[in-house]
Amino acid sequence: MKLYAAPLDFSDIAREFNVARGFSPSAHNEAAELTDRFADARRDARDIPLVTIDPVGSMDLDQAVHIALHDGGFIVTYAIADVAAFVEPEGEVREESLERGQTIYLPDEPARLHPPELSEGSASLLPDVDRPAVLWTFLLDSAGEVRSAHVERALVHSVARLDYDGVHADFAAGTPHPSIALLPQVGQLRQRSSLRRKAINLRLPSVRVVGDEGGTYELVIEPRHPVMDYNSEISLLTGMVAGRMMVDAGVGFLRTLGPASKESEAEFRREARNLGFEVSGDIGEFLASVDADTPRGMAVMREAQKLLRGSGYVDLTQGEPEVHAGIGGYYSHVTAPLRRLIDRYATEVCLSICSGDPAPEWVTQAAPRVIKTMARSSQVANSVEKACLHLTEATVLEPWLGHNFDGVTLKTSEDRARIFVVDPPVLADSLGTPEEGEETKFSLVKADPAKREVGFAWPAD
Repeated sequence: MKLYAAPLDFSDIAREFNVARGFSPSAHNEAAELTDRFADARRDARDIPLVTIDPVGSMDLDQAVHIALHDGGFIVTYAIADVAAFVEPEGEVREESLERGQTIYLPDEPARLHPPELSEGSASLLPDVDRPAVLWTFLLDSAGEVRSAHVERALVHSVARLDYDGVHADFAAGTPHPSIALLPQVGQLRQRSSLRRKAINLRLPSVRVVGDEGGTYELVIEPRHPVMDYNSEISLLTGMVAGRMMVDAGVGFLRTLGPASKESEAEFRREARNLGFEVSGDIGEFLASVDADTPRGMAVMREAQKLLRGSGYVDLTQGEPEVHAGIGGYYSHVTAPLRRLIDRYATEVCLSICSGDPAPEWVTQAAPRVIKTMARSSQVANSVEKACLHLTEATVLEPWLGHNFDGVTLKTSEDRARIFVVDPPVLADSLGTPEEGEETKFSLVKADPAKREVGFAWPAD
């Protein structure tokens, strides 16, 4: 069964959550004129053949990577867009970012943190042009553990803009770009590291709406290629090193997440069992073994999201260090400054630690506001993501009211059940109380795009 929907408009959701999608003419003009204020204080690292790996069509390129063998282990060079060099310490672009907090991704058009003149232009690590960057250098041993790490400002030159589909195809053909030929090896070593092994690592495929020439839309699951996880490990490595660096220095901003409660872990194990999985040991190790590209694998990953609630940020000058349960250690956001506000402030702290200088005044003064903005914008981003998904589900399913769908019961309570419909992949509520774990048919009784609600009933008509 192919399920299609009419063209979708997410503007109402943006308005509902007060998400600004454009910038003033003056902000555009200012962004176009911003220049690198540290141009004379950079290491020349243009000889390193860095490459970027992002979704197809991306222009806001935060990271570029190069991996090579070194002294029985590996040397990983990771360039991050140096946004602070452009927008700090004052200006309209800075002020706008302090209000927005992060890029919020609506399916039709993202609401960006910075004007495109900056995020897709002068600060983006585009190929074949020189760009200012914050350059991390990691020496790893043969097991992928960190021997040493250093961060500094540099001038870099990306040699290629790669995308995940292309990189996946290149590895499958045995012809990866030489700059990332070792990425799978290093990524796998990092996944098996002592801290990462038991972390709750969610590998969720993307669900998106794809249009065709006839003007109809289809709900599509994009596969999560292994290279996505390997590339993520480089970002996680950077954030973990940054977090450890900050804790040792007693200054900086940690991303935190407390451990899941025993009750939520027990509920997850029950739901996973009802989906056909057996979680006999550590949940993190179990999730690492799940194929997230299968409908049931995706469902169990989505249910595991409930284990990772309660994330936040802590300023180490004001609070005690806390680990991030989803990472497995101390962690800081430092790798996406074009899309997330706190990254440029946390990065500046790491630069000051490595140079032996105190953090700039513009960092310490803005810290309370940055933390507050990130908390608010993260909540908005989560709400927008859910609203867009629910709108898409309701719109795609609306023409199929009264039809029956194959599904499995995750859990029951009183007169209703939580179910997973296989095609299209939808987690929803259903009237009725079939046995938990039972594979059966459910009737679609509600699909209301205006309310963004979907509902089923059992037994099926």
